Amino acid sequence: MTQVIVLNGGSSSGKSGLVRCLQAVLPGAWLAVGVDTLVEALPAALRTSGAGIGFAPDGGVSVGEAFRALEAAWMAGVAAMADAGAHILVDDVFLGGAASQQRWRDALAGLPVLWVGVRCDAAVAADREVARGDRVTGMAASQADAVHRGVVYDLEVDTGKAESMACARRVARHLAEPADSA
Repeated sequence: MTQVIVLNGGSSSGKSGLVRCLQAVLPGAWLAVGVDTLVEALPAALRTSGAGIGFAPDGGVSVGEAFRALEAAWMAGVAAMADAGAHILVDDVFLGGAASQQRWRDALAGLPVLWVGVRCDAAVAADREVARGDRVTGMAASQADAVHRGVVYDLEVDTGKAESMACARRVARHLAEPADSA
């Protein structure tokens, strides 16, 4: 049985809304963990330095060694929770595409994981970004396709073409399918 669902998509692609819908439709209790929470947990000095995570005026994101070290510890903690029996929904942005997925694969080794790509047209994500008001303008458009490069998914959903609840039901149906038909 799937223990972890990793959702990857660009900023404002609809991952957080999808997570809330998944918590409502999946059987049992699923804990939500997201990269935004990790970033918010960083000391202020690591949210403004090259060693941590930086946000450029054009929406670009850069990460440094200190961020990577804390991210690895966070991933190990997520894996430990799943290994202890918790069902986990991971909301992440694979800035490094396939390399980001590999870091998660390494951390979650031995656990049953469903990899879900959360797509959304760049223009739709950019409109959401403006409406949110809590993101650097340009982040959504620059990440919309880049975060999916080289990433392999079990399932993809498009929150620009379907509501979050419909996407969540699609994920739930996928999980309910026998393994040989998935």
